[in-house]
Amino acid sequence: MFLPTNAFEAPFAPPRELSYDELHALWVGAGAAYGIPWQVLAAINKIESNFGRNMGPSSAGAVGWMQFMPDTWLRWGTDANGDGTADPWAPEDAVYAAARYLAAAGGLIDVPRAIFAYNHAQWYVDDVLQLAELFGGGMGTDAVFTLDRLGIQLEEARTHLSELNEMLLAAQAVEQELAVVAEAANARSADPALPLSDKLGAEKDAFHANDALAGAVAESARLQAEVGAAEAELEAIRSGAYATSFAPAAAAMLGGPSRADGYVFPVGGGPSVVTVSHLHHDYPAADIAAPLGTPVYALANAVVTDLADDGRCGIGFVLRTAEGLSWVYCHLSHRDSAVQPGAVLSAGQWVGLVGSTGNSTGPHLHLGLQPARYPQEMPWFQEFAGEAFVWQDAPTPLDSRTGDVFAVVPSDAEPAEDIVEFTLAGG
Repeated sequence: MFLPTNAFEAPFAPPRELSYDELHALWVGAGAAYGIPWQVLAAINKIESNFGRNMGPSSAGAVGWMQFMPDTWLRWGTDANGDGTADPWAPEDAVYAAARYLAAAGGLIDVPRAIFAYNHAQWYVDDVLQLAELFGGGMGTDAVFTLDRLGIQLEEARTHLSELNEMLLAAQAVEQELAVVAEAANARSADPALPLSDKLGAEKDAFHANDALAGAVAESARLQAEVGAAEAELEAIRSGAYATSFAPAAAAMLGGPSRADGYVFPVGGGPSVVTVSHLHHDYPAADIAAPLGTPVYALANAVVTDLADDGRCGIGFVLRTAEGLSWVYCHLSHRDSAVQPGAVLSAGQWVGLVGSTGNSTGPHLHLGLQPARYPQEMPWFQEFAGEAFVWQDAPTPLDSRTGDVFAVVPSDAEPAEDIVEFTLAGG
């Protein structure tokens, strides 16, 4: 077998798309060949590449259907489809190689330990096991795939609304600038003291300024209508998703909130996409980085005390919790219309979408606290490390919770007679 040229930079061949039925058959076959529950392979496939939709290279250099690092692939990669090439971008090669690696890491007798070997993070192990239970539990595979499609629709709708709203803000800023120009041009053209020789030019300037302003007003109105339609579309999808998000893994697939110690982490998406630094650049606050359009939630039962829409905060608001603390949310790309001064919010209520409005260098939620202190220092915030986010500037401590979170469920296929077993002993 040979490795494709530039295998860890780009696909050797055009990426393939597999149907859900093809994916299911692939997981079952690979799981049976190496004695690994197919539900675990399915969960890893979902978490690592979103069923082949996001195959990298990642920021760490991992690639392909199951996000292998180059050194790991060189040892464990396999030519499962028999084309003479061990290709991490090929679904069969990648899934069978993942099953082979998990078996070598002790997955036949200790599934959580093998998953930890795949990615050294307890939150990752928990996410894989919970999602594997979802595949093998009462919902069934078809229901999980339906949930996946719903998750795609939600993500697309959130991102679309975020992009439209930021376009609207930019258009409204242009409109305001042109309104100032038009007002000045109109005043000059109407100035009775203006010499006749200059009046014709002033009237021409006013005409062009008013024409540009009219165009900007029309563009703002067009985008406002599109934002309204996008809001309605997102709300319809969210209503459909609400009934299916009862299980933790299902909620995670839909970007639902994480809850702990009476609080809700304010940004959804989980530790695979959400990061936080222990420090803030100029004063105590938390910048919670997440992709544009990631859902934002009320962190506790609270009352909205004010909106914080300005050049620095962008789209934002302030809420006060029962403890008397005021929390400032900034840089949203969209704020739910229900978030108004005096509104009562419940913990976990959707309040908007992550954006980069105001004085911002990229998509994130700026979470401030009054009186000022670092939210990251609060016990409830730290409890979410590894569950709802990972630290940007330090290792995320392992979750010390114990207990069985995974139960092996029967496979849809009989295990192959020639299961290949491995051991890590002796390297």
